[in-house]
Amino acid sequence: MQQYPKGALYVVATPIGNLADLTLRAIHVLALVDSVACEDTRVAGQLLQHLGLHKPLLAVHEHNEREAASEVLLRLQRGERVAYLSDAGTPAVSDPGAKLVAVLNEAQVRCIPIVGASAVAAALCVAGDAQGAGGHRFVGFLPPKAVARRSALQGLLKDPVSLVIYESPHRIEALALDVAALAPSRTLTVARELTKQFESVATMAAAALPAWLATDPNRCRGEFVLVLHTSAAPPDTGDDANDALLDALLAVLPLKQAVATAVAATGVARNTLYARALSRPRGE
Repeated sequence: MQQYPKGALYVVATPIGNLADLTLRAIHVLALVDSVACEDTRVAGQLLQHLGLHKPLLAVHEHNEREAASEVLLRLQRGERVAYLSDAGTPAVSDPGAKLVAVLNEAQVRCIPIVGASAVAAALCVAGDAQGAGGHRFVGFLPPKAVARRSALQGLLKDPVSLVIYESPHRIEALALDVAALAPSRTLTVARELTKQFESVATMAAAALPAWLATDPNRCRGEFVLVLHTSAAPPDTGDDANDALLDALLAVLPLKQAVATAVAATGVARNTLYARALSRPRGE
């Protein structure tokens, strides 16, 4: 049985979508602590209200994190137990919390992880590539500006590892175009709205992602996790090098659209790829 000492910060993972993913241990800790520091007091307040809990709330977000850390430290030095919550998922990874933890570590105050749902783990477990040749690398959000985003992606693609990338709905189409242009033949798993009502997971060639998004406006809604699979080359089977790309495209697109996407990605003549596509086995 784990102890819950006073004077410690409890870094609590909250659900990424489905409220039922909040762990029993997290509920126990939230009931036990004296106060709750959080990314957004409104979001944390709603969660606590759902649990029937009422705790003093302290805003600790990306704009005030270092300054607010001083108030948290004072509370801990008085012997309080304090929880820290980001809006969804585990704090201090891609959400605020890392600066707070760094300040407390420097002050030699104990920080205790209360684990829970993870969008990274959720996406990897349905991508089928977590044990790729080079493992995987959590990237989080790429830079929002087009030039910086493409430059960062080009650098990341140099390593033969699977990349786990977060993206928001208003930038997913731009990211899709970059991924399709820079790594068209790499396999991609796109996970959208994980654990929520309209969750969807699809795997395809990266070149197919822009067209996949364009076929249904709803596919651009929600929060995204992209798993760009390892770039390690598959064993040589003697087949045309474009067959794997065509197979992935044909799985999600009509024949003509799949061929057009493959032409744009590879530069191979349309007639050549069209003939290859016709020869590929297709599911009903």
